[in-house]
Amino acid sequence: MTDLPIQGVILAAGEGKRMKSSLPKCLHQVCGVPMIRLVVGAMQRAGIHAPVVVVGHGRDNMLEEVGSDLPTAVQDEQRGTGHAVLCALDSLVGDEGFVVIACGDVPLIQTETIEALIGCAIHTGAEGVLATVVAADPTGYGRIVRDRDGSVKGIVEQKDATDTERDICEINPALYCFKLSVLKSLLPQVQPSPATGEIYLTEVIRLIRESGGAVQAVVCDDEGEFQGVNDRWQLSQAANTFRMKILRRLAESGVTIVDPDSTFIGGDVEIAPDTMILPMTVIDGFSKIGSGCSIGPSTWIKDSVIHDNVRIFMSHLDQAEMESGSRCGPFANLRPEAKLGKKVKVGNFVEIKKSSIGAGTSISHLTYIGDSQVGSDANIGAGTITCNYDGYLKHTTEIGDGAFVGSNTTLVAPVKIGDRAMTAAGSVITGDVPADSLGIGRSKQENKEEWAKIW
Repeated sequence: MTDLPIQGVILAAGEGKRMKSSLPKCLHQVCGVPMIRLVVGAMQRAGIHAPVVVVGHGRDNMLEEVGSDLPTAVQDEQRGTGHAVLCALDSLVGDEGFVVIACGDVPLIQTETIEALIGCAIHTGAEGVLATVVAADPTGYGRIVRDRDGSVKGIVEQKDATDTERDICEINPALYCFKLSVLKSLLPQVQPSPATGEIYLTEVIRLIRESGGAVQAVVCDDEGEFQGVNDRWQLSQAANTFRMKILRRLAESGVTIVDPDSTFIGGDVEIAPDTMILPMTVIDGFSKIGSGCSIGPSTWIKDSVIHDNVRIFMSHLDQAEMESGSRCGPFANLRPEAKLGKKVKVGNFVEIKKSSIGAGTSISHLTYIGDSQVGSDANIGAGTITCNYDGYLKHTTEIGDGAFVGSNTTLVAPVKIGDRAMTAAGSVITGDVPADSLGIGRSKQENKEEWAKIW
């Protein structure tokens, strides 16, 4: 786009009192992603690789989220948007090029919009460019006042606007691109508001015009892109807007979304074409899902890897992996480090934790497998339990290829069941069962003749 450097500033120092939360406002999540990360991502995709994040309230939490990845500036006292940018000036390198300024609580800003502002600044030579949008209800926003030639004359806040100016529906959603040298020259000249004592970034627009410079506007079509978040209800509205964008993007890429109203998919989730997402399904975190899968209904998946042609029905997965052709549910619970091999079958009320299940193995009913290595083509009968915890330490169970574990078997770890070995139903197995052997761990049945007649 240009050889000149393009830098960025994200304003994220506000307290967010209306959120009624100990968490900084910009760390609240929209579809599983902190708002600040969404704005950072939009800037980075536009070529601004290390925007400066201005932090203030809850700075320790904010620094934990972004401090190791991005430069930060501290605004100890919140005295307006202009003051926040002043705090970041020393973190901006040199005087050449451009700087994009965005708010961290406007999470739906699109990369294309940022690119359009940068492109306008480059091609028109304007000292400042701002995004504008025509709002259905402009109440509360600064109005864009234009000259006869269409250039931006200024921004008038609602409280200062005349009746005629209040009728203007073109508003300022607070996304800017300035020549860096101009910003560094003019921003320190902005005086605090006599009414509030705050320093407003919008005053830079006025100073550019007064000094004979040009200000251009990029009119955006999507008002929803600039939904600000000041309270929990606005957070939910922004999340719903973003959620529908995610679902539409997935649908247009070849994913079937049966019921968008009941489907929730996070912003970092990847889903390949020809997969079907059924109603009442939540897919979150950094989950990756292959093609040809059927997911849901009533399924929750987080930070998991699902390969091609997998079926998940009414189940929970957290940091788990399912290889091609495997299936689970209903009511399966795959906990962290559960890994199902190809064509594994996990049925109803089965819980698997920190265990690897070999290809073709079946675990169909009412079973707990924890801290285990299960071979291929094994059969784990209903009611099987791996007793992996002795009250102090976790222990491992090993089940070999082709093994058959009878129903209601209790495997007391550490224990090994060899290849093709069997356990009798109802056994408590406390010792290893060699390959091709039968392990029986139950008392001998004894019948009392005529005993039941006394009842």
